[in-house]
Amino acid sequence: IVAKFISCLTLYWPNGKSISCIGTVKGRISKIKKGTNGFGYDPIFIPSGYHKTFGELNPQEKIKIDHRSKAFSKISNLFIN
Repeated sequence: IVAKFISCLTLYWPNGKSISCIGTVKGRISKIKKGTNGFGYDPIFIPSGYHKTFGELNPQEKIKIDHRSKAFSKISNLFIN
């Protein structure tokens, strides 16, 4: 089963200005739960290019590719320079 997770991160300022960034990760759903890391869907989601579920990946591996990290990286890059 093909799947995609999306995370949207938005910052709002008191003057009404806002910026949003989206992070996505594509993958597939495993038929069985594997791994004990993470929470929620982590034991059943296998990211594209991997043979392990998010639940089997160590936190350092997962954070490099997950949708939340991608959204945070995009929005934080707007504040560099």
